[in-house]
Amino acid sequence: MAKSPETEHPQKAIGWAARDNTGTFSPFHFSRRETGADDVTIKILFCGICHSDLHCARNEWGVTNYPIVPGHEIVGTVTKVGNNVSKFKEGDKVGVGVLVASCQKCESCQQGLENYCPNMILTYNSIDRDGTKTYGGYSDLIVVDQHYVLRFPDNMPLDAGAPLLCAGITVYSPMKYYGMTEPGKHLGVAGLGGLGHVAVKIGKAFGLKVTVISTSPKKESEAISKLGADAFLVSSDPAKVKAAMGTMDYIIDTVSAVHSLAPLLGLLKVNGKLVTVGLPEKPLEVPIFALVGARRLVGGSNIGGMKETQEMLDFCAKHNIAADIELVRMDQINTAMERLAKSDVKYRFVIDVGNSKLQ
Repeated sequence: MAKSPETEHPQKAIGWAARDNTGTFSPFHFSRRETGADDVTIKILFCGICHSDLHCARNEWGVTNYPIVPGHEIVGTVTKVGNNVSKFKEGDKVGVGVLVASCQKCESCQQGLENYCPNMILTYNSIDRDGTKTYGGYSDLIVVDQHYVLRFPDNMPLDAGAPLLCAGITVYSPMKYYGMTEPGKHLGVAGLGGLGHVAVKIGKAFGLKVTVISTSPKKESEAISKLGADAFLVSSDPAKVKAAMGTMDYIIDTVSAVHSLAPLLGLLKVNGKLVTVGLPEKPLEVPIFALVGARRLVGGSNIGGMKETQEMLDFCAKHNIAADIELVRMDQINTAMERLAKSDVKYRFVIDVGNSKLQ
């Protein structure tokens, strides 16, 4: 007879789980493995709510294995370390992002690209090496191999820094890889949500001219006055879009809804680069003539490796970059998810796990 989640491992844990595609969360008792020789046990203080958490909770991608405890923007304090752990000690402030294991043998892993390992194990909704499910940061504690734990910079706020573990690296990695960092160049940021608002801040830190591209004119004032964007383009205004055609060197597309890439490609100069990091439910069409007619490039990217994620955290700390957040308690998750589905958040919900009553 199979063991229950509560008895699979020695360390008792409690979180909030969704149990079916209604995506409704409620308290859930489960267990974490004992702290192994290479492991770090972390008391979770904060966990960001990523849009992918909503997709998974509602099984919108068709891959959810219920019950699911989401959360891959985890920040907390180290409470215990294994005998082989040299990078961390009790009391350290640390983070855990989207992955908690990889094979460490394949070409991707050898290049520090654990995020592209074919045997990568995700922080939640994945199967761990011992055959049990992984549960994420909507919970009180987590046990992670030290290789996948990140040092949190001293000057970074724990709550507002949490979303950088997904949103931050999701935009930082492609900007570095695709060379979208040359000071003075023009970056378009499509979508001004959890990913987009961080992309604006990182783009400015790289010295880029940044234009936010959004369907909502209401976001213009905040994009420029609060987030530091240089310009704002309403993508639903044909005249303004036409005037901006061929003016951008790069665009990072953070939109998670199904949308056309043609208008974005038209905004690019010759040799311009469009990188998509949003995850719509359905495939997007790529207009080939818009590519070949100006030698434009369309690329994608998925988070980043461990070394690069640490680099991103240190970069953000140096430039005083953190997410704009709204703190919620664990028992407010269902309301937060409903609001997230309506894009009613500026710009990221973060669960105050340490100050929440979990049951």
